[in-house]
Amino acid sequence: MGIRTGAQFLDKLNGMRPHLTIDGEVVSENLTEHPAFRGVARTYAKLFDMQHDPRYEEQLTYTSPSTGDRVNASFLVPRTKEDLARRRAAMQVWAEYSNGFLGRTGDYMNSSLTALAAAKAFFSQADPVFGERIQAYYETCRERDLLATHTLIPPQANRSVSGSEQLGGQLAARVVEERDDGVVIRGARMLATIAPLADELLVFPSTVLRGTPEDAPYSFAFAVPNDAPGLRYLCRTSLHNGGSHHDEPLASRFEEMDAVVVFDDVFVPDERVFMLGRPELCNQWYSDTGAAALMTHQVVTRTLAKSEFFLGLASEIAATIGIEGFQHIQEDLAELIRNVEIGKALIVASEAQAEPSVDGVMLPHWPTLNAARNWYPKASQRYPEIIRTFCASGLMALPGEADLEVAREDIEMYLQGKSLTGPERMSLFKLAYDASITGFAGRQALYEYFFFGDPVRMAGALVNSYDRAPLRERVRELLHRDD
Repeated sequence: MGIRTGAQFLDKLNGMRPHLTIDGEVVSENLTEHPAFRGVARTYAKLFDMQHDPRYEEQLTYTSPSTGDRVNASFLVPRTKEDLARRRAAMQVWAEYSNGFLGRTGDYMNSSLTALAAAKAFFSQADPVFGERIQAYYETCRERDLLATHTLIPPQANRSVSGSEQLGGQLAARVVEERDDGVVIRGARMLATIAPLADELLVFPSTVLRGTPEDAPYSFAFAVPNDAPGLRYLCRTSLHNGGSHHDEPLASRFEEMDAVVVFDDVFVPDERVFMLGRPELCNQWYSDTGAAALMTHQVVTRTLAKSEFFLGLASEIAATIGIEGFQHIQEDLAELIRNVEIGKALIVASEAQAEPSVDGVMLPHWPTLNAARNWYPKASQRYPEIIRTFCASGLMALPGEADLEVAREDIEMYLQGKSLTGPERMSLFKLAYDASITGFAGRQALYEYFFFGDPVRMAGALVNSYDRAPLRERVRELLHRDD
């Protein structure tokens, strides 16, 4: 089959029967027509269509080694540094189309599956059958062009104890029965972004497990179809308020839904179970397989596109209302320029220092990517603040698209900019509004800040994992020099 079209993606969604709860309603069919999902579903359909567009086909796809069909390039197992650059070029196409506002495009979890499918040495520590299963699953996703999302952590009931201890162990998703042909899962997980629109849900190891016998039921990795019996999603309220592309240019296109996942005795057949009952290996799931490296490579490609968007938006606003010459404006623009170039440098440096894994997978340099994922969440919090500073009260006095029908002359006269007409400036400032002060903008800021987890804990992990011994030795050597 190979790459799907947007129409095939939408048809598949409408043919599924997930259990979604949203705003007091249970939704289980015709998802692509529901107001909360319609806009983003069509945006994802556009991403699938881009694979067939002659302008992007060579970047976005490659020839499947097993069928000869065209498949998405995020499934390419990188064996050389050139392969890494090839993967990044593909990821860049989708990232620039969404300007980084889609955090769960297919290439994110595809990158994880690609690394896992090649990690033979890791799975051999438990049972080679797990590696064989995930390789078969990876090939299924590759050849059917499936969209996968994942869910990570236990619900926030009592963070003073481990996930396996919350509510006496009854809260977090866990194995409650092992059968001859699979396992039964009960409990909950969060946070499943874009889950309502995904074909598959990946349930991979989450928070660090203690390795005690009590943690064994919480130690697993598996995949289930998005409408598996017993699977329920508790969705938040949509942050798209029903406005047009003019009035809500970002939310109307890129509002990815987030959800809590409830497993009500969900049966997972053996062929979809990729790890079971090995807490120590679950703790190493991302680091020792290379999944973290390939996933973060995708993330820094996406966040670079987002940094570039905010630089472009701020520059357009400054030119439109004639504030480019003010020094405090130039200082903020310089900050955005620095962040764009830092992002580029980190991506290129991670590829330039790439090394093969024990399985021969060329992995980007992890310390560089680790620095990137510690830097961006905090740096990006300034982006909406800069936009608010540039626009000031212009964001408060902003008519809607419908007002053009009854007040066009006033809008033409009083809302014009230095280089734009009144309606053009209104459209630009609607984009700035959606990027800086709406609920959509707030969710984006929160999402980026906690994308990889608590920044404080991440900083501690960075310090503890970074090899500083040679640098300390250089300091001691200098202190003991005689000349």
